[in-house]
Amino acid sequence: MAFHGSPSAALARALLLAAATAAFGAPYAAAAPAGPRVGGGLPPSPYHSHDLWATINVCNSKDAPDMVGIRGSMPGTGQADETMYMRFRLQYMDESTDTWQELGAGSDSGFVAVGSASTVRQTGRSFTLRPSTSPVTLRGVVAFQWRRGTRVIYATERATSANHVSLAGASPPGFSAATCQFT
Repeated sequence: MAFHGSPSAALARALLLAAATAAFGAPYAAAAPAGPRVGGGLPPSPYHSHDLWATINVCNSKDAPDMVGIRGSMPGTGQADETMYMRFRLQYMDESTDTWQELGAGSDSGFVAVGSASTVRQTGRSFTLRPSTSPVTLRGVVAFQWRRGTRVIYATERATSANHVSLAGASPPGFSAATCQFT
């Protein structure tokens, strides 16, 4: 994991190489019915669906200390022969450059199959971090892919945002945030 010389990077380094111990236990997945196909023809593009989102649903809570959870939701295309995938990454705000930076190794789940594209699906990943002496602002980024075999049909990504309903895994229940102030 490479961090460069800013004070924020030093904080992130002190805080986070524990992300390498990311708690990639069993994903907590959930499914909902797929929406109708447009005119019976091609499935609707998932890019503008209200079911396409990412959120922080755990932020160093009482019940999940030293953990940050990211949850994503993606709409199905109605095509049972397509498989949906999500990739979860943690980023930190580098205060010296006012830019989001990748946390590095251990803070990237790689692509995870979440099920058939016949329906809306949610899943998430949690990352275990070491406490920091100073607050660090974290966010998640979720990449979404809809594939037919090895061919990617649709692909997009979303940074975490607030006010989403997680079907499982939020701590405390109902928690949804764009960022996490981690100390």
